[in-house]
Amino acid sequence: MTAASVVSARGLGLTFETGDGPVHALSEVNLDIRKGDFVSFIGPSGCGKTTFLRVIADLEKHTAGSIEINGMTPEQARLARAYGYVFQAPALYPWRTIDKNIALPLEIMGYSAAEQKQRVERTLELVNLGGFGKKFPWQLSGGMQQRASIARALAFDADLLLMDEPFGALDEIVRDHLNEQLLKLWATTNKTICFVTHSIPEAVYLSTKIVVMSPRPGRVIDVIESTLPRDRPLDIRETPEFLQIAHRVRQGLKAGHSYEE
Repeated sequence: MTAASVVSARGLGLTFETGDGPVHALSEVNLDIRKGDFVSFIGPSGCGKTTFLRVIADLEKHTAGSIEINGMTPEQARLARAYGYVFQAPALYPWRTIDKNIALPLEIMGYSAAEQKQRVERTLELVNLGGFGKKFPWQLSGGMQQRASIARALAFDADLLLMDEPFGALDEIVRDHLNEQLLKLWATTNKTICFVTHSIPEAVYLSTKIVVMSPRPGRVIDVIESTLPRDRPLDIRETPEFLQIAHRVRQGLKAGHSYEE
């Protein structure tokens, strides 16, 4: 039985009108993301990866085609709190403790104090930050801050998690560790995840599906279904199967003319 589509785009396009003329950010994007998928979007800077996430989140309005999130328009999905969004920077308020930062969307949504406390404690444990709730952001490392940001996006238990290059600013050792933790989190929660990255190894390691995009206007060059097992130790990156998928991603990027010759 095929899993239901969480995100379904048909002929999706987005054109920005600017003083210098139209900018075509996305063109003819056709894509289905199924429940429980981990989908990475990879492509050159400016190819529309983040723009596509922002269209899902109703932060940008598409100008052509259609898109549905769990059968709803992006606006309806936003109002229904159907997704959590993790930005490139943690975006934590420095004057609020970690638990208060995580509780912020719950406060806005009107959860009781008891329910807020329960959800914050649960999500802190999910991201391995139990015991750090009373710390302030400046007292945590960059990786821990980003985990707190993920906890905030998980706090209200949306099925869809949108992640815009959340580990891009972190060093490779921390990034590897957070990649491992994110896979464990995904296995535990069975969320559907849309993940933007510039890293081929990261995309291949994390994903059930890799969407390769072209330079502007952003088009889908290739959609690669991963054949790797869901249980993935870091050293899987040295296996022939992993390298074969990474090679196909590179070929897709080259086909999209994203490299300077």
